[in-house]
Amino acid sequence: MNPNAAGIVDHSGHTSETPESHARTRPQMTRELPFGWLLVITGAIGWIASGVLVLEKLAVLQDPNHTTVCDVNPWISCGQVMQKWQSSLFGFPNMFIGIVAFAVILTVGMALVSGATFARWFWACLQTGITLGFAFVVWLWSQALYDIHILCPFCMIVWAAMIPLFVWVTIRNITAGIIPVPPGAARIISDSGWIITALLYVAVIASIFFAFIQVFAGTSGF
Repeated sequence: MNPNAAGIVDHSGHTSETPESHARTRPQMTRELPFGWLLVITGAIGWIASGVLVLEKLAVLQDPNHTTVCDVNPWISCGQVMQKWQSSLFGFPNMFIGIVAFAVILTVGMALVSGATFARWFWACLQTGITLGFAFVVWLWSQALYDIHILCPFCMIVWAAMIPLFVWVTIRNITAGIIPVPPGAARIISDSGWIITALLYVAVIASIFFAFIQVFAGTSGF
């Protein structure tokens, strides 16, 4: 029997997976190259959106009457959102967090595409950071829809980038054993990555529609 065909047979007769055989059984998107490109693409999108917001915030600080590039109407306006306390939750503009965080994601993605590998502790730290970032984005989404009642287009681009980023980093860490999950549940989750991503997108779009249904129906009174 060729031990490289399906794993290595130990003295007890059990077959253990080799790293090569394990890699072949992992979902395509959790393998180093496609996963690295996912980080590069989502990181670049989030970084560009955050960068635009930083530039617009600096322009607003220089000129309070500045009209941002996404000031469309009373319900779609980056400039109005920037004036709310939620846009500077930690005492400085939130977009500065984004421009640093997405630069890290972009760098990790480029390293993976180049063939780099990282230790388990690194993936655990990345998972923690991504999870906190996703929770923060969910909070900002809820504030925009149910408290501020104004949408920031570039903020929504950040939301859009965070969804597949969070889903696939989590699935990658489940399949790699960083996050302990029963094998059956892990298999179902790993096979449903894009379905989960699509459902989250649908949920966000639906929540926006119902939160602004009066605007869409033309009965908002404005």
